[in-house]
Amino acid sequence: MKKVTILIPAYNEEESLPYLYKRLEDLISKIDNYEFEILFINDGSKDRTLELIKEYRKKDNRISYVNFSRNFGKEVAMLAGFDYAKGDCVIIMDADLQDPPELIPTLLKYWEEGYDDVYAQRRSRKGETFLKKFTSKMYYRVLQKLTKVEIQKDTGDFRLLDRRCVNALRKMRETQRCSKSMFSWIGYKKKAVLYDRDPRIAGKTKWNYAKLMNLAIDGITSFTTSPLRISTFLAIPTFLMLIIYFIYVIIKCVRLSIPIQAFQATILLILFFSAIQIMLFGIVGEYLGRIFNETKNRPIYFVDEYNDKREENEIK
Repeated sequence: MKKVTILIPAYNEEESLPYLYKRLEDLISKIDNYEFEILFINDGSKDRTLELIKEYRKKDNRISYVNFSRNFGKEVAMLAGFDYAKGDCVIIMDADLQDPPELIPTLLKYWEEGYDDVYAQRRSRKGETFLKKFTSKMYYRVLQKLTKVEIQKDTGDFRLLDRRCVNALRKMRETQRCSKSMFSWIGYKKKAVLYDRDPRIAGKTKWNYAKLMNLAIDGITSFTTSPLRISTFLAIPTFLMLIIYFIYVIIKCVRLSIPIQAFQATILLILFFSAIQIMLFGIVGEYLGRIFNETKNRPIYFVDEYNDKREENEIK
């Protein structure tokens, strides 16, 4: 019998967990041709999330959990899930029930047909503001333009990954991660499943625009060096504009005999080129910062406890 791991990163999801566990339990009880593991990654929660997971584990041996030593973020939590998952495939879903568990049988169906990455593609996004939907759409459009890898649009982390996809992702140990891009980068046979995303069942979202902006920057800088080419693209037209401007100034001075205030032109040019330099330094700085973080070669996460057993700084 094949084993399926349902991977659920959780951070302060005390209010959502009872609803989540009930729906998962009802669903799994109807599927008798698979063995299931429900793997929670407690990402340094400060509420009763870990206590509830332990309570569920006492009465349900399908429950497993990894408790981080502190909050490392959802991207790292997913990597830890790949490290500890025992299933022949891994289904990633959020704890807030925006990803409906009832879609799992459909994901498994296409997996059995030979697809390695069955991803849930959002047809609609209930409970989200127009601004969030618009910025998300623009981000994926920009990312697709900058990278040569095909990026799945309107797609989050909710998906089924075959074991060989999981093993491929485990080999990618960079500290600043963007799993959505990684899922595309590894390739393999993919299949989209459309669904309507529900609003949160309880609690508040842990994402704000600052975190989403950081995630967007990580996604772009992790998978393309195109921003570094902006200096070249800007330098050529800027140089041409500068030549045209000076020709214009010379012709105007000769034909109309109108003096031009030199200090005004000087100030404008200084400000113009200073702005370009600052922007380019910022782009280079983003990449240098990532090089700096990777060369430190620190462990990506530390585990405090795995299934009731304390771990002594064990890293997979």
